[in-house]
Amino acid sequence: MRKMLDFDKAQMVQAVRWVTGRSLVALGNGLAAFILLSVGATQATAGAPTDTIRNMLTEAIRILEKQELKKPERAEERRQQLERVLGDPFNFEEMSKRALGAHWAKLSDAERREFAQLFKALLANTYADRITGYSGEQIYYLNERVEGDYAEVRTKIVSEKAEYPFDYRLVRKPNDWRVYDVIVDGVSLVNNYRGQFTKILRTSSYADLVEQLRKKSEKNKSP
Repeated sequence: MRKMLDFDKAQMVQAVRWVTGRSLVALGNGLAAFILLSVGATQATAGAPTDTIRNMLTEAIRILEKQELKKPERAEERRQQLERVLGDPFNFEEMSKRALGAHWAKLSDAERREFAQLFKALLANTYADRITGYSGEQIYYLNERVEGDYAEVRTKIVSEKAEYPFDYRLVRKPNDWRVYDVIVDGVSLVNNYRGQFTKILRTSSYADLVEQLRKKSEKNKSP
């Protein structure tokens, strides 16, 4: 059995770098696609969904470019700031619901909250690790499509050697828009994890899945 709770290497070679913009963070370990619009990049007419993505990426790059945070002794502080910025615009409950599929309906409210927190920790740690490799890639905001309470913001990351499409899918909440999936070069972050979670649930149990998530989270927190 292959290692659980990691991106499928055949499908997500670029998604694992969605934040770094290198080989297609292919989600991004970066949530989402966490690269920023650099000077000179073009942008489509923006609405609230696009603003949500741009604000997230702008703040992430601001943290990455802080010289004082690049000191080795402040590495953990830098990491925590990145996790906060990259995590705030995401709806982890909605992502968890979609990643667990039919099993979500079987969970109590307490179990749902616990799973959403563990899933958030998994994604935040994974992507914060990747985004630290940012080296000035440009992001182009291509267009925005809104249908009712759902929206999609299409972007393109451009480096010196290649360019990669990143599409953010968002759902409208009372006061803002929240990301519930990122599509990297046609591959869905949520669907990728759903496939892994489904395999664990079929061969083991929900308790085992939660335990794996806990261990992953504890490992990421250790020095």
